[in-house]
Amino acid sequence: MLSGSERRLPISERLLSPDRLIEQYQAARTIRNRAAMVARRRRRAGSAGSVAEARLDQILDQYSDETVFVHIGLSDINAAFEGNPFEFIVDKLDEQFDSILTPGFTPSFRKDDGRVYHKQYSKPRFGTFSQLFHSAADYRTDDATNSILVRGPYRFEDCDHHDSWGKSSCFGALDDDNVQYLNIGTDWLTASQLHYTECFRELPYVEMVDYDGVIYHDETTHEEITQRTHEYQRSVTWNRAKVADDLAEAGVLDRYNCNGLRIFAFNAREMREALAPKLATDPYYLVT
Repeated sequence: MLSGSERRLPISERLLSPDRLIEQYQAARTIRNRAAMVARRRRRAGSAGSVAEARLDQILDQYSDETVFVHIGLSDINAAFEGNPFEFIVDKLDEQFDSILTPGFTPSFRKDDGRVYHKQYSKPRFGTFSQLFHSAADYRTDDATNSILVRGPYRFEDCDHHDSWGKSSCFGALDDDNVQYLNIGTDWLTASQLHYTECFRELPYVEMVDYDGVIYHDETTHEEITQRTHEYQRSVTWNRAKVADDLAEAGVLDRYNCNGLRIFAFNAREMREALAPKLATDPYYLVT
């Protein structure tokens, strides 16, 4: 027999509420997807083999937009082509496009002891290409967590730089302009614009948060800012393989495999609009 201090809880208190059951179910789905994506990365065959330069030219010639937003994997470009991989791919992109854009993200601004963003000296966090491109860029947006590096005349003058994923943000402008995206040498479909899609649709596992800090425009000019950006309520991983398959089937994603060098091409707004029916049916579609 239980003592008074060991009173058994009534069934009504022990059972999870419907909302809590749904929350646990969605969490399990996202965990399974993360594990599956990790396993797929480990099974990757290896670096790309040699690719004829003319083949890359042939692919790039299919895209005539003035502006391109790129995610670049230098390791596979180095394996596929002769010479310095960074200089090689930037020269190729310069020949084809007037403006080249790439992420200059600085998540360190989110940390309590790191709330300073210096447009010149804050080093992009993700990828060797972005770190090298920083010195080749002509312009960097004022977004303290999710800046964009620009080589060429494209600008974001009428945007709210301190609302990373809002409709009036820099990424909102890319959506409005339906900017061309290219992934060259990436293992999977890579798209900063997916963050914009998540926030545009107010998906349940993403929340918007504000970070107060300081931006330095140059050596001395600085000001206090509040940066509004996204934060995930739990660890999630996009199911890039599924998303790529569905976008290709919808006719908004071009995919190429040149002896292991993978290339993906799509346009910003077309991608978001193609994903809308999937997300309307299942808000966790991207991460399960």
